Amino acid sequence: MPTARAIVDCGVYVDGKRVPGHFTPQQALTEAGKTEDGFVWLGLHDPDEGQMTDVAQIFGLHPLAAEDTVHGRQRPKLERYDNTLFLVMRTVSYVEHDIHAISEIVETGDIMVFTGAHFAITVRHGEHTGLAGVRRELEGRPDHLRLGPVSVLHAVADHVVDSYVDVAESVESDIDEMEEAVFTPASKVGIGAIYQLKREVVELRRAVSPLGPPLQYLVHDQEMPVPKEIRRYLRDVADHHTNVTEHIAYFDEALSGLVNAALAKISVQQNTDMRKIAAYAAMAAVPTMIAGVYGMNFDYMWELHQPWAYPVVVAVMVVLCAVLFRSFRRNKWI
Repeated sequence: MPTARAIVDCGVYVDGKRVPGHFTPQQALTEAGKTEDGFVWLGLHDPDEGQMTDVAQIFGLHPLAAEDTVHGRQRPKLERYDNTLFLVMRTVSYVEHDIHAISEIVETGDIMVFTGAHFAITVRHGEHTGLAGVRRELEGRPDHLRLGPVSVLHAVADHVVDSYVDVAESVESDIDEMEEAVFTPASKVGIGAIYQLKREVVELRRAVSPLGPPLQYLVHDQEMPVPKEIRRYLRDVADHHTNVTEHIAYFDEALSGLVNAALAKISVQQNTDMRKIAAYAAMAAVPTMIAGVYGMNFDYMWELHQPWAYPVVVAVMVVLCAVLFRSFRRNKWI
């Protein structure tokens, strides 16, 4: 397919401002190279192998990095190829759902960012976490854009981490609601819903936690081609990421506690049911035993031929069952 089909936007920025006009990637790189501080911001969405190969040839991207952008589903990482940085981030999105339903809660995708001397390339996989708003916001901050292509990397990383915060807050609300339901005596919370929420938290942790080391490298590794001012902004992003990671660890612990509480609640309910079954079985055993005695066909049972025998036996059965019922009810077995 033509490379243009994968291009979301391609802009040239000089002195923090966007140059008017529409450019192909090659034209944009040529235009940006006319000035020392000019650079291209190329946005791609779900490029195939041929499209990414064309882009890699224009901007001189390493083939291994270009291959990673095609396949997606990469673990968050930071790689450096000479003066080109390649940052991989997982995106997350919260899916509205019924708290008692077993359904997907966290949807994941990918965003990759290349930065070089005169270009920033963002590659997005998935239908959520679009970057159009990030571009508009950054274009409204020319002082930030003047810091070069790495300003795009910071803006995208900040956007992704902010989405982590939003999703974490939504998941926390789900856990609070689930916790309230579990500890409400009359409620019936399926253990499957708790396991599903726990599985989604594990998915969230796998997407979020590995981004920590790449952010720390960008902040602290002095050999990285990152301006000092951008490092300050990235430090704030790294702090927010650390807070989210800690919250997700707490979610995991809280859900483990909810699983144990739910299992204990189920166990108590099963014990209560077994006591009821045992109580009714004991009451049923009394008439069964008496009927069994009279069913043994003895010849010499003097009351068999008495007119009062049947009503007396029935009355004895009723009285004994009533005594047992009252005893079980007093002990709250039934």
